[in-house]
Amino acid sequence: MNRRQFLQTTAAALPTFAIAQGAAKKRILLRSSWQTVNIGDIAHTPGMLALLEKHLPEYEVTLWPSSVENGVAEMLTKRFPKLKILGKDAAAKAEAFKTHDFLLHGSGPGIVGQKSILEWTEKTGKPYGIGGVTWSPSEEGVKVISGAKFAFFRDSVSLETAKKAGARSPIMEFGPDATFACDLVDDAAATAWLKDVGLQEGQFVCCIPKLRNSPYWEIKKGYKFDEKKHARNEEMKEHDIGPLRAAVIAVARQTPMKVLLCPEDASQMKLNKEMIYDKLPEDVKAKVVWRENYWLTDFAQSVYSRSAGLFGNEQHSPILCIGHGIPAIVCRYKEQTSKGFMWKDIGLSEWLFDHDFDEAEKGLTPAVLAIVNDQAAAKAKALKGKAVADDRMKRMMDVLRTELEA
Repeated sequence: MNRRQFLQTTAAALPTFAIAQGAAKKRILLRSSWQTVNIGDIAHTPGMLALLEKHLPEYEVTLWPSSVENGVAEMLTKRFPKLKILGKDAAAKAEAFKTHDFLLHGSGPGIVGQKSILEWTEKTGKPYGIGGVTWSPSEEGVKVISGAKFAFFRDSVSLETAKKAGARSPIMEFGPDATFACDLVDDAAATAWLKDVGLQEGQFVCCIPKLRNSPYWEIKKGYKFDEKKHARNEEMKEHDIGPLRAAVIAVARQTPMKVLLCPEDASQMKLNKEMIYDKLPEDVKAKVVWRENYWLTDFAQSVYSRSAGLFGNEQHSPILCIGHGIPAIVCRYKEQTSKGFMWKDIGLSEWLFDHDFDEAEKGLTPAVLAIVNDQAAAKAKALKGKAVADDRMKRMMDVLRTELEA
């Protein structure tokens, strides 16, 4: 072997040798986990962690949470045993800032961790990216987006809003809520509970109500009562939930299916009873199950995956469904921001209704019955929507990889 051949052979072996010797991995600091009183807000984080595990398995990830209380930390570490969760003390954060290479802001109702991004930038000068958010204009927000290596928006309305506001990240695209990738399950508990309440797999649909404004003063410590938001909730309660009740009655009377009234946030068990269950005719109640207790994301996911579909005024339970190929209808209104329009972005316009224009009143019941009566067609539609979301989430991970390898 001559000198040139020796050098070429040695160079080719270097990457493998470096890996074998335990070359340092780049580290991602994931800013996510906004609150625990809503299974959707919980689901952002395991969804993003599942994407990172699938597409970037060689990178280390540390979660920088706002809250992982009420059993959420245990649920996350059960699914992701190697996950490191950043503590609250300043020393731990300083060490994370020193040892991590990239800050990824997870999906959410906005750039919830905007102040965290600014702190990261000021103290480290290291890069960051934004993955799957809804966005409303703000001067500071424009600066944060423009400083990002990439910014993915979970609905096209937010993307266009950011562009019109003057945000100029090098990559600004539609990138769905990471909840589509959430794969937490608690199959044993879900199967046992469904048996206890008399629901058979594939023989029930789920229904979730929601007020115009989530009454956090009822479910979060230290949250002040908002008289104006409460008044708006009361004003629109029947308008927004009446169509759900009508669909429940139609399913119970016109199909063999049963209906499960279940929550996405911790206020909705009471709302289900007040606005739907207690107002049902007795013959319908016999085919309706009211879940009295809040649940975590893994339990809920396992129940949704055993249902024939879901409809309601929430967003993230439908996302959990579509992420597993289960049909799901979203009813939106302006207080929910523009996130509902992601249903159009993934090709599910026929399953999106807008309470602000009374479309739910006109079309919800026929749409629910169509899912029940032609489950094969509904399943196929759900899987098409899932495929679009999967493709866009892969794109987000590919962009992240490019930045990490730069």
